[in-house]
Amino acid sequence: MSAPLLITMGDAAGVGPEIIAAAFRQGEAEGCVVVGDPAVLRRAGAGMLAVIDSPADLAAVPPGCVPVLVPPGLPEGLAALPWGRIDARAGAAAAACIEEAVRRVRAGEGGAVVTAPIHKEALAAAGVHFPGHTEMLQALAADGGAPPPVRMMLANDELRVVLVTIHVALRQAIEQVSYDAVLQTLRIAHAAAAAWGQARPRIAVAGLNPHAGEGGLFGREEIEIIAPAIEAARVEGVDANGPFPPDTVFMRARRGAFDLVVAMTHDHGLIPVKYLGVEQGVNVTLGLPFVRTSPDHGTAFDIAGQGLADPSSLVAAMRWARAALAARA
Repeated sequence: MSAPLLITMGDAAGVGPEIIAAAFRQGEAEGCVVVGDPAVLRRAGAGMLAVIDSPADLAAVPPGCVPVLVPPGLPEGLAALPWGRIDARAGAAAAACIEEAVRRVRAGEGGAVVTAPIHKEALAAAGVHFPGHTEMLQALAADGGAPPPVRMMLANDELRVVLVTIHVALRQAIEQVSYDAVLQTLRIAHAAAAAWGQARPRIAVAGLNPHAGEGGLFGREEIEIIAPAIEAARVEGVDANGPFPPDTVFMRARRGAFDLVVAMTHDHGLIPVKYLGVEQGVNVTLGLPFVRTSPDHGTAFDIAGQGLADPSSLVAAMRWARAALAARA
């Protein structure tokens, strides 16, 4: 048996446990181990559980049971937390699950990490000072040294978008759009494409300003920062083109003109992907020394505990992780 996918529970008060339970009920989670709290998963409708000490114990888990690996340090009483409420205990538990999953995968006990949604305010309430999964995973991959450069990619069957900047205020994001940041994003995107079988992806680069600056009339970032970074990447063998107007480049990519789009800011890049439907969207962290994917949605506190959560995006994340592992084999 190949190393299993390790699925983190996510926020105990959100839809993460529910979509995990639903994926198992639908038969979509074969070869997966959940890192989380058994009582929380039971409350979410996971059915029969098998608590295991190691991912290697998966082979001995009876059919129909959800294998659960309990990380150390979980707070007590998680299954009694109200659905849809921010709670520091849920944030602490979510962080513990992520840390344990990464540790196990890096030790060779798991094939990839698939993360259920976390709530950033719950993390902060627990004293976990990372603005999101991406930054936390980057820190966990640092091994006490400099963290590896990583980028967020959101993908579905129609569009793949890699971001230069992510979880910062828009004013800060604009300041962070630098020559080095754009060039590094192009390098990471180009290298990561090999993980899904594309040795030389066609990369479109979206501009920062309306109409990609219109020759400097609406801003000079395209002329002074983005275009030079694209040219430097092309010298290195990266098939990068642009900068293109952000309001049209995603349509061109969706129609097949490009394999990837690099966008400068979080909302520039993610709105087009999410508009196509979060059901099949997958969040992929590029640049990590292991495969990590996640659903393209948050904790959905407004519907948590109501049996309405759709596991499709989680299932898509698991499929992406399996495909990335197969391409690396």
